[in-house]
Amino acid sequence: MRFLSVAEAIQYNEVCIPPTTTAPLQKAKGRQRAVNVLLWTAQGLLAVIFLFAGGIKLALPIDVLTAQMPLPGLFLRFIGLSEVLGAIALIVPGLVRVRPGLTPLAAAGLVLIMIGATTLTVMSGQIVSALVPLTVGLMAAVVAYGRSSTIR
Repeated sequence: MRFLSVAEAIQYNEVCIPPTTTAPLQKAKGRQRAVNVLLWTAQGLLAVIFLFAGGIKLALPIDVLTAQMPLPGLFLRFIGLSEVLGAIALIVPGLVRVRPGLTPLAAAGLVLIMIGATTLTVMSGQIVSALVPLTVGLMAAVVAYGRSSTIR
């Protein structure tokens, strides 16, 4: 039995594999790259939104927060901290490639926060205003689903 050298194996593969078989692979790679760019764009936008919203909840005095929202002040601080940590977890694990499974979990947690925000907005009678947290929540759900392949 004779083993092929690397050069012979490459030449053998070029002869045996028709060039048309690589086209679907290239299309799949292009599609995967486009989805990845879309997910990174959504993650960046969500991170900015949640850093801003969470930062406001952490920076404002509690009496100002409770005047705007009918929730306990410490609960609003907890939500703000959760939003800031979620925003960080949307970006950092993928950037440094350490524990990328945290990104879909963070996005799923932010979906839960947005479900609560949408519910409270609808209960206060502002149906049209509820579209904003609903849209942000749907975007977070897309990121959670799209990045969940890192968990599987």
